[in-house]
Amino acid sequence: MTDAQWRHAATVIDAVCWLTFLTVWALGALYNARRSPAVRKRGQPLQRWSIAAGIVVAVTVNTLLPHGTWDPLTVHVQWLRAVGAVVLIAATAFAIWARIRLGLMWTSAPVAKQGHELRTDGPYAIVRHPIYTGIFGMFIGTALLMLLGGWVVAVLLAFGLMQWKINVEEKLMTEAFPGAYEEYKRRVPRVIPRLRRRGRAPVA
Repeated sequence: MTDAQWRHAATVIDAVCWLTFLTVWALGALYNARRSPAVRKRGQPLQRWSIAAGIVVAVTVNTLLPHGTWDPLTVHVQWLRAVGAVVLIAATAFAIWARIRLGLMWTSAPVAKQGHELRTDGPYAIVRHPIYTGIFGMFIGTALLMLLGGWVVAVLLAFGLMQWKINVEEKLMTEAFPGAYEEYKRRVPRVIPRLRRRGRAPVA
């Protein structure tokens, strides 16, 4: 493949994955708005838009700055795009799997709902925050597809925002599921899967 063909393929794969991800999220949000249980405990309200803001900033950083700004961080190795495509597709599938598995318990801001269930099976038996694992993997996949450059900054920004949001969510879950969540934390890693799992986490 020529350089132009690699760039075109990378752009198409990136667009399809992110549009699929955003479509699933939008449809899920509409569905949950009608059927989701009432909220009994809320986290910080600014959490609702943190990931969306990070995506907007990442795109802005990589499209509006002068051409050549990120050349020192760009790696001109085309096979890196193939690795990025695999990472992006796998991460997108993982994030969507986790979102579907969470069902009506999902929300854009950290909350505990009436009848809230602690998910510990499926992707939640692999990591405690599989949606964030998937989203962060998507950022890494996109960065590799685009041969790094300004996407290095986007990955670091995404990591910082997700750590902030995860800290708030873990505090809320500890309060909502005293004892059970602490046990879950001991059994299952936060966002990076273990190479060997130490047994399946119990279903609450």
